[in-house]
Amino acid sequence: MKRNILFGTLALLAGSLVAANAAPKDDVTAAAKKLADKDNYAWKQKTENAGGGGFGGGTSEGKIEKDGYLWLSMSMRDNTIEAVKKGDKGAIKTQDGWQSLSEATSGDPGPATFAARRLQSFKAPAAQAEALAGQVKELKQDGDVYSGELTAEGAKSQLMFGGRGGGNGPEISGAKGSVKFWIKDGVLSKYEVKVQGTVSFNGNDRDVDRTTTIEVKDIGSTKIEVPDDAKKKL
Repeated sequence: MKRNILFGTLALLAGSLVAANAAPKDDVTAAAKKLADKDNYAWKQKTENAGGGGFGGGTSEGKIEKDGYLWLSMSMRDNTIEAVKKGDKGAIKTQDGWQSLSEATSGDPGPATFAARRLQSFKAPAAQAEALAGQVKELKQDGDVYSGELTAEGAKSQLMFGGRGGGNGPEISGAKGSVKFWIKDGVLSKYEVKVQGTVSFNGNDRDVDRTTTIEVKDIGSTKIEVPDDAKKKL
């Protein structure tokens, strides 16, 4: 009898521990889904590489409507590229005017080509945050802030940063990282991803130490105006 009680107590403690570990992830997932359910919102993203410079650094801004348009403005080095997307169709504004994704990726490699490929697989912050929550070993809560270490695979996927994957994709080694989420009134308001590792591509090794911060704003009051020339390419 005592043995059964002991096993029962241990099972309850184990169940409570699992529930306690899952609760922060559930909070973040729920907050991300609440953001996704909003009619619209905007965000600002800042990516910094330790020591300055480096691939992937820069700022971008975005707007999204539920079941509507996605708009992006991406700054890469000395270039600022505007892009719009609706469903699986998108368009990029280049020096030659608006181009569809297929047109932008068929020319010589350049900023527009990179932006078009990034747009093809782009996920808005709500979806990004929900995916990130699933790539964390364990989340801990401190007030409105949730933080944790990324799994090795999670850190590796973040280091890809737009890599095409497959046999021609970069090789990743020494990947590690962490993530923080901020929640306000039950809705995701900000998150930060830090990743480190070595990216090898075409025989060249590049050490990466990158921090990306995304701040959500203008929930419910964001408006997107898409030029007619862009709509024709969608």
